[in-house]
Amino acid sequence: MTAIKRKIHVIGINSFDFHELPLKMQSLFLNTVNIAVPESYFKKIKLWANKKTPQKNFFASKSDNKLITWLSSQQEDVILISRGDPLWFGIGRILLENFSREELSFYPSNTVLQLAFSKLKIPWQDCAFVSIHGRNSTNFTKSLKSKPATLAIITDSKNKSLETIQKNLLELKLDDCYDFWVCEEIGFKNEKIRKLNVYKELPSDISKLNIAVLIKRKSIKEKNDIPLFGIEDETFKTFEDRPNLLTKREVRVQILADLELPKKGIIWDIGAGCGSIGLEALKLRPNLDLFCIDKRIGSKKLILENAKSLGVKPKDIFEENINNLLEMKNHNHLNKANRVIIGGCNKKTKLLLIDVFSQTMKIGDIIVIPIIDIESLKELKGQLNDKKFKTSLNLIQTYKSLSISEGIRLDPNNPVFLLKGKK
Repeated sequence: MTAIKRKIHVIGINSFDFHELPLKMQSLFLNTVNIAVPESYFKKIKLWANKKTPQKNFFASKSDNKLITWLSSQQEDVILISRGDPLWFGIGRILLENFSREELSFYPSNTVLQLAFSKLKIPWQDCAFVSIHGRNSTNFTKSLKSKPATLAIITDSKNKSLETIQKNLLELKLDDCYDFWVCEEIGFKNEKIRKLNVYKELPSDISKLNIAVLIKRKSIKEKNDIPLFGIEDETFKTFEDRPNLLTKREVRVQILADLELPKKGIIWDIGAGCGSIGLEALKLRPNLDLFCIDKRIGSKKLILENAKSLGVKPKDIFEENINNLLEMKNHNHLNKANRVIIGGCNKKTKLLLIDVFSQTMKIGDIIVIPIIDIESLKELKGQLNDKKFKTSLNLIQTYKSLSISEGIRLDPNNPVFLLKGKK
């Protein structure tokens, strides 16, 4: 097999100044005739060819098939200028799909992400990042929903990326959750970093060479700002590593309606997570005695923090497996429950809980069970019917509109079955 002699040198840059290149890269540029440069800064790089190296063969690249064809046609070494690290959301992936590894040599510079965080002066080891450059915003929306501490977005001026980010922050009600920074021409002379106001029209002078960075901020809503009913998801603090461990607002509203909350009585929130259902029930009916239980370490502290922000006080919180509590058998408040939410446990435990509560619940008392696995529905419904509960079943499937570059799309929440049993 003939060894490949021709090389494609892919050089990442963070400046348009030739002298800022490492000496090895300066020498490589001076001694190489064939140079491909992105069209957006073709003229600036062409100035590098001074009087000592006038015979350069420059190619203005749009990073398309014409570039691949041109590179393939060259018999001698080639330089391809790129931004930052060519193998980080850059041209590197496309080159590796069209040329052998033996032909390619990569010389990365700092990524624009590294430079941006150095200017913002915050650590970036836990940063999530996503690109919407030449891509749709689906992955961005998914990342944003997970609520990372910081999220860096590689943008695209052609698809109005910054407008999409702004609209998504408002539509997902994360406008109070993040500071919205735009970093323009990082590493270049016209570098600019500014925090944008998510409620105002974006500045018209933003450079096309930009990335966006969202930085989570601590925001505590005043009690007076929290509605009586239909509390937004973002009001509740949840586990940093499990941000979706909370019952969504649309499902929570229906559960609270199905519970037909009395003015007084005992309510149990089993598998409470961050306490969102039970605490909102307590806000609606402050004279209820609320008991929360969740086996996750740290759940009690979390529920207490959310209770404080809502201005309510549960009767008791157990950081315990419900099966251990059942084994005590003398827990009076279990025996006097009037309303029960059963979530966050397996089918066997749910069946056991129906049996336990059915022995002491009176006429009019209610159990509500949110279910995401359809396989357990029939058995749980049958158990409630056997224990003299009148049952009803409701499927909650909601969609939220989210802005994309082409307009809007409907983003689905996971479907949830609500099984209700009333004595």
